Amino acid sequence: MQSRGTIIGTIVFLAIAAIAPFVPPWLVSLATVAFTNAMVVLGLIILWRTGLVPFGQALFYAVGAYAVALLGKYTPVRDVFVVIFVGAFAAGIVAYLVGFLLARYREIFFAMLSLAMSMILYGVLVKTESLGSTDGFHVEAGSFLGWRPEGPARNLALFWLVLAISAVAGLLVSRYFRSVAGSLALPARDNEIRVEFLGISVDKLIHLKLVISGVLAGIGGALGALVIQHVDPQMAYWTTSGGFVFVTILAGAGSVAAAFVGSLVFELVRTIAVDVLPGAWQLILGAVLLLTILFLPEGLGSLVGKLRRKTERVQ
Repeated sequence: MQSRGTIIGTIVFLAIAAIAPFVPPWLVSLATVAFTNAMVVLGLIILWRTGLVPFGQALFYAVGAYAVALLGKYTPVRDVFVVIFVGAFAAGIVAYLVGFLLARYREIFFAMLSLAMSMILYGVLVKTESLGSTDGFHVEAGSFLGWRPEGPARNLALFWLVLAISAVAGLLVSRYFRSVAGSLALPARDNEIRVEFLGISVDKLIHLKLVISGVLAGIGGALGALVIQHVDPQMAYWTTSGGFVFVTILAGAGSVAAAFVGSLVFELVRTIAVDVLPGAWQLILGAVLLLTILFLPEGLGSLVGKLRRKTERVQ
């Protein structure tokens, strides 16, 4: 079943990559942003399955974005593969350090502490002139192994890059869910004491999940900085974290693919809402969130599970 899912996912990603040059540029840009944000949502799903809901994931997102921006501003490094690695590494280090504190807490305490960490970074960014203060600063355009595309070619190249990284990340996260550490998420959520009796430290397990989710958010931030070509403190603000939580609720934690579908649906709904109700687009997003909670409490990913079960019954 898993191998079939991998094959289907690969075909879908290849099909999306193939049709990208023939769709409107605005839709390519929207999908690029959506798949970039899906990296952060994947990390949230990892924590979500353990019963943890962080409201400060923007911390790692902003670290990844600012790492890319600072490299472009203060060093000659421009290669996108290098700067993305640096962004992911920087976010992973931060996640590892704050994880010593966060991994000790659960429920609302975990959520509020993660939010506090993110807001501390926001305050530092706002007050530090060398980091651009409230205005942030421009991000230098990256090169692809020495190739520097411009205009539509750059947008398409970035989309293919984001799509490729999304495919690899999705595959790795799917494999992680089937590993011992990944499969212990639900037992750790339901009965920590029983897991501890097996000789497994739940705190260390959660610490590992925090680092993985931090790295994924750092990749999302690095890609976001390259796509938008600008960073500012808003990337670390609580509303950014809230947006990622919104998408996770919309997607659900039952499927890796749902992170990408949920992110794409969110960006489409937000774009349409802004166009239809420029002064009150948040009302439409709120209505979508409310309807999701009422009629799809397990998110869009639950639809895939229902369809799969119906198919199996027919067979």
